[in-house]
Formats: sequence, C-alpha cells, structure tokens
Amino acid sequence: MSRDFLHRVALVTGAARGIGLATAERLLQRGAEVALNDLDAGRLGPLARELGPLALAVPGDVTNASAVRTMVQATLERFGRLDLLVNCAGILFPTRFEQIPEDEWRRTLEVNLTAVFLSIRAVLAPMKAHGYGRVVNLSSTAGKSVSTLGGAHYTASKAGVLGLTRAAAKELAAYGITVNAVCPGLIDTEMVRANVTAERLESYRGSFPIQRLGTPNEVADLICFLGSERAGYVTGAAFDITGGDLMV
Repeated sequence: MSRDFLHRVALVTGAARGIGLATAERLLQRGAEVALNDLDAGRLGPLARELGPLALAVPGDVTNASAVRTMVQATLERFGRLDLLVNCAGILFPTRFEQIPEDEWRRTLEVNLTAVFLSIRAVLAPMKAHGYGRVVNLSSTAGKSVSTLGGAHYTASKAGVLGLTRAAAKELAAYGITVNAVCPGLIDTEMVRANVTAERLESYRGSFPIQRLGTPNEVADLICFLGSERAGYVTGAAFDITGGDLMV
C-alpha cells in the first residue's frame, strides 16, 4: 500500500467504529499520524493503543466548541501539525416526521452539522500556518435526496453538510485548504444494522445495481484520495459512493 501520507497528520472524528475507524486505519497504513476522536472514550482509548504509536485518542463531544479546541490542541501537542480533518461523527434516528421531538431534531443537527462547522473552524489556524489543508466531510445520499433509514432531521442535517462544504471550500481555497464531501449510500456499519431488519436490508440490497452493501473500507479509500496531495485541484465537490442507488 502507498505511503503517500507519510509525515502528514490527520484528525478523524467518529473514529471508534464504522467509516471513521476504517478511515483512521487506512490513513495509518498509508503512513499518517492519526488523532482519533469519539464520544465513547472507553472504546476509543484501547482502540488507539491497539493501532500503535502513531495513533492518538482525543475523546470529546464534537458539539462542544471547547472540547473541539481541546482535541485539536492535543493533536498539535503530540504531532506538531495538522493536515487533514475527516468529519465522520454522526447519528441517525428513524423517527417519522410527525413524531420527531424538538430535542431529537436539535441533537441530530448539532452532531451531524454544527459539529462539522466547529471542527473545521478549530483546524483553520494550524492549516493556514502551513498553507495546506484537506477537509473531508461525511454527508450521505440523504443530502442529495431523502434518507433511506433516517428521518427528516437526518436528511436536513446531511443536506446542510453539503451547503457548508461548498461555502467553506469557496472561502478557504485562498489558504491552500480544500473542502469536499463524501455521500455514502447503504454501507455495512453498526449504525445501519441497528436501524434496519435483516429482511429489509436484503430487500434494499436486491434493488441496487451493484447488489450488495458498500464496505467502510471502500468509503475510506475515497476519503483518502480526497485527503491526499493528489486531490489538490478538487474542492467544493460531493462524491457519491452508492452502488448505483443514486445516479444524478
């Protein structure tokens, strides 16, 4: 595997499981030093130790601006720089429109959208200092259409990520910072399997042109391309990885 991230430092949120974990593992395999963030500190610490000396656990609530600044500072103190931010932290509730309580609505927007803004804002100073940065935000096919599993709040939050990605890309390009989004379809993660029955999942799988679920590693490989030096002329874009479920 290419070592194209040698001497690069990445911060991955939502890194204790699913796409976030797969991305952290891929980056480490490709030579990066990686700070892993998750709210689940009990799971994150042992995981980072298992991944080796180039992995650092920086647990914290990404909806809290102070906690986000702390995790960025811890990354800088350990590794000395920060080149790549991958915003993978997210939540999904399947609640139907008329039953969505206000606190669930607000929590979904806080985790899936506000946290992305807070994290990007927190990494700007170290990226601007080096005149280089890569930001990759996890949206969803829901951001371009409607969520298969999640409620209206999930769809709204992921559409918001796409708008934030475009706006940030336009403003930050002058500093050598690119900002892009990845829009996965149904990926075989804990979050997906927690929100759908095996029978329903089989039905979805059969309806896709590529008749299977995507894997976290496949999404991680796309994230790594967008986070690499090779993607220097790509910004403000949203990349689908859906098995053909969404074609626009």
